[in-house]
Amino acid sequence: MMFEKLQQIEEKYEELGSLLADPGVISEPSLYQKHAKAHAGLTDIVTTFREYKRVVREKEDAKLLLEDKLDPDFREMVAAELAELEQREAELGQRLKILLLPKDPNDDKDVIMEIRAGTGGEEAALFAGDLFRMYARYAEKRRWKVDVIDGNPTDLGGFKEIIFEVSGQGAYSQLKFESGVHRVQRVPDTESSGRIHTSAATVAVLPEAEEVDVQINPDDIRIDVFCASGHGGQSVNTTQSAVRITHLPSGIVVSCQDEKSQHKNKDKAMKVLRARLLEKAEAEQHGELASARRSMVGSGDRSERIRTYNFPQGRVTDHRIGLTLHKLEMVLQGELDEIIQALVTTEQAEKLKRVE
Repeated sequence: MMFEKLQQIEEKYEELGSLLADPGVISEPSLYQKHAKAHAGLTDIVTTFREYKRVVREKEDAKLLLEDKLDPDFREMVAAELAELEQREAELGQRLKILLLPKDPNDDKDVIMEIRAGTGGEEAALFAGDLFRMYARYAEKRRWKVDVIDGNPTDLGGFKEIIFEVSGQGAYSQLKFESGVHRVQRVPDTESSGRIHTSAATVAVLPEAEEVDVQINPDDIRIDVFCASGHGGQSVNTTQSAVRITHLPSGIVVSCQDEKSQHKNKDKAMKVLRARLLEKAEAEQHGELASARRSMVGSGDRSERIRTYNFPQGRVTDHRIGLTLHKLEMVLQGELDEIIQALVTTEQAEKLKRVE
């Protein structure tokens, strides 16, 4: 059954390759882009499948060779090669099972991230700033683009709230695991007694919604404009460039004042509004299945405590999978790959259990 499905995928891949060389398709940019994206999306699984078939052929050849009369040294070499091929076959077979798992339709989307200071006052705001810089560095390492949409900074360099967009291939597939409560344990600079404080910040990761994903009736929104403000609420410009959009049916309110242009601020605010409405619609649609779908890596609910950053011990613990790393400073510098890959692997293992 799996082999038949893989054969069909390979045939589709070859068909798309032919279409990309068709002058009629090349002359239509939107159609070409659609086929190119579909072709690229199948490349990994087709390449793996072809490697799998090659290994199986070589394994069968090695078995046939062992049936002949061989001198001891050559037989030992062929037997060792056969063992390696069988191991490789098993690894590729497992990878193909993972690649055939239903893909999250949002995985290739850009994301809107929202970080808000929770319990802990100014220390929580400083931690929210630490998290923002951690994600910005992680994005930089992956050559993704970070664009701040709105922020409410504090005088000490933290954020009561910061909303930003991360654009890049596979951004949501990697960052979706970051939604939830992040907790920090450390001695604040303002603590004279050296007592460890526990503070928290919430992170929300929303897949960016296209206009075709979420239809917004112009009559359902109210747009207000105002002067952007800086620290302490003082006006930082005299033009009404900041924008506040209220979605009347849901009560969702989005503000943006990062750009000097009112038009750009409106566009950014609409991006956030579409993302929040998509999240709301998906939550309502899948609410009944939420408990069945929840895996070891959690529900993505921002009220769920997912990770602790302990400064005195220099460790980071992800509570969903029981992973502890004693490399806090590296993680805060954006070295998140080890944590995220462990979460990806755990999710894949849970999905495999459900389909097997």
